[in-house]
Amino acid sequence: MSVSARPGRGTRPKLLAQGANRLRAGLGGWSGYGPTGTGPRAEEVARPRDGQTAKDEVWQTRDIEVTLIYMKSGASVRSYVMTKRAESAAATAERILDAAAAEFEAGTPIAGITLDAVAARAGVSVQTVLRRFGDKEKLFSAAAERQAARVATERDAAVPGDLAGAVANLAAHYERDGNLALRLLAEEASSPFMAAVTAGGRAYHRSWCAQVFGPFLDGLGDDARERRLAQFVTVCDVYVWKLLRHDAGLDPKAYIQAILELLKPLTRRT
Repeated sequence: MSVSARPGRGTRPKLLAQGANRLRAGLGGWSGYGPTGTGPRAEEVARPRDGQTAKDEVWQTRDIEVTLIYMKSGASVRSYVMTKRAESAAATAERILDAAAAEFEAGTPIAGITLDAVAARAGVSVQTVLRRFGDKEKLFSAAAERQAARVATERDAAVPGDLAGAVANLAAHYERDGNLALRLLAEEASSPFMAAVTAGGRAYHRSWCAQVFGPFLDGLGDDARERRLAQFVTVCDVYVWKLLRHDAGLDPKAYIQAILELLKPLTRRT
């Protein structure tokens, strides 16, 4: 909005001047104007133009000040509104992704999960889901990417060569996501989408083992290195976690001890 005053028309200039004073008082000055500013006030810089009195010019200058202050305030409000809308949209997307993951974790095969169920769990409409993600495949692709990023952030914190720290990191990951990984693996044979997800998971697990156990692989010949890396990958696999935690009934602490006992011989040089 832009306010313009025409000098010499009754009380309108006075009202604008009063508005400028109120804005200056409320905003604490702007661009050197107002009670806390360091620049000249409108009355000090006014110069009459042809056919105008000094008084007319003062009102006109004040008019400009009101306009500029209002425009600055309006831009700030628009920026704030846009930021809040972006935050709200991001929060909605996270709720939808959480709902999609929860539907899968609840035991529903991915082929049986409907957008209606995801939308209901997220508290939004199906149209909102479609508007944000496009279709079911893109929704679950986004959910898989988010999960992979979370896993990488957690597991990449392991320090290469720190055997105990690496096993503790792995155990914490499996306690959070081990059952989800097993669900994904159970569906890979019947779902090309799941097969792609689990292939990515296997590739990441192998690269993680190569990085974390890298100091124990250095100096080995090519064949010996590949064999030793395969051993590290196997011992740290989620199926071993399942065998020890679910089937053998070991508690998390015992699982860590068992994995360390399996790994320590692999770290010795013969």
